[in-house]
Amino acid sequence: MIQLNDVRKKFGSTWISKGVTLEIPPGQMTVIIGRSGEGKSVLLKQIIGLIKPTSGQIMVDDIDVTKLTNNELSIIFKKLGYVFQFAALLDSLNVFENISIKLLQDGINKNEALAIAKEKLSLVHLPQNILWKYPSELSGGMRKRVGLARTLTTNPEIILYDEPTTGLDPVTTRVIHELMYDMQQRLKVTSVVISHDIEIFNYADNIALLHEGQIRFFGDAKTIWQSNNPFIYQFIRGLSEGPIQTETPQL
Repeated sequence: MIQLNDVRKKFGSTWISKGVTLEIPPGQMTVIIGRSGEGKSVLLKQIIGLIKPTSGQIMVDDIDVTKLTNNELSIIFKKLGYVFQFAALLDSLNVFENISIKLLQDGINKNEALAIAKEKLSLVHLPQNILWKYPSELSGGMRKRVGLARTLTTNPEIILYDEPTTGLDPVTTRVIHELMYDMQQRLKVTSVVISHDIEIFNYADNIALLHEGQIRFFGDAKTIWQSNNPFIYQFIRGLSEGPIQTETPQL
């Protein structure tokens, strides 16, 4: 469903993506990990078409999104849902208005939008009585779930998560991970997750590691702890500072 071929991105004189090649299997959860500043979020924005790569090819359902105009991208956007790092809720709007903002813009009447909002709230395990609350009245975890409910209103085939558990405590982080896994299993969507949190390995299908602008590892999340890949070894054991070891570590 998503394939990146030699994707390169340059800002000024600095190369961020330096030849990213990655095939993301459909209907699975693929987590992209890496050190801070590696360009993971930039890569995610290139997949959705918010940032154009300097060169390379990004295929979504056999369509190269790098060659599309803004109007043509709107067709692709209907397949994609994007969950922002800090939920990106509008403080001046209540929960119903935040969830339904795209529906109302598309001309769906308020009663129908309300029914859809209630349905999506139930999917993210939130009570309907929060519909008339404002983001400032919600906990961080609840705001994240409202952001996901808003994403689900368009029934996306692909959901992109940008650091979905940033700033959350361990208990709430686990709740969000379980919710993401539940969405994955129930809706059979393709999920692409940017994360630093190795706890998500318990819920993912695949792990891709981005290092110095390239994918250095792609593999089954279930076997990640047994991997002898030196980039993975250092990352998951907190050895992210200093040069990557070129020999297989001894356990």
